[in-house]
Amino acid sequence: MKVNDNDKNVIKERKRLEAIYKDIPSEKLKVVEGLIIQAARLRVMLDYMWKDIQENGEYNMFQQSQNLPSYERERPVARLYNTRDQSYQRVIKQLTDLLPKENKQVETDEPVDDYV
Repeated sequence: MKVNDNDKNVIKERKRLEAIYKDIPSEKLKVVEGLIIQAARLRVMLDYMWKDIQENGEYNMFQQSQNLPSYERERPVARLYNTRDQSYQRVIKQLTDLLPKENKQVETDEPVDDYV
């Protein structure tokens, strides 16, 4: 599974992330550019891996030799998915931490109690 920076999905994800993180101060843009590119790559790889896991499962039957019974073994793609997902979450957190304070507020559907 190769993913390059010219992949249409990477370009689309990169534009999406650039729009989300457009308010990051200009003095941090050099750092942000690399993080956004990496986040876009990771997100596309995660999507491809997720499709593979959904189609083929997380485990496959493995047999060490003909004399031993087969057993379920975690597929390498499932293990890699977990590792890359953690990396993606770290990159997104780094990007979010670079946003100005007023942009960090999380919107919820819950009512706000403004009275005391």
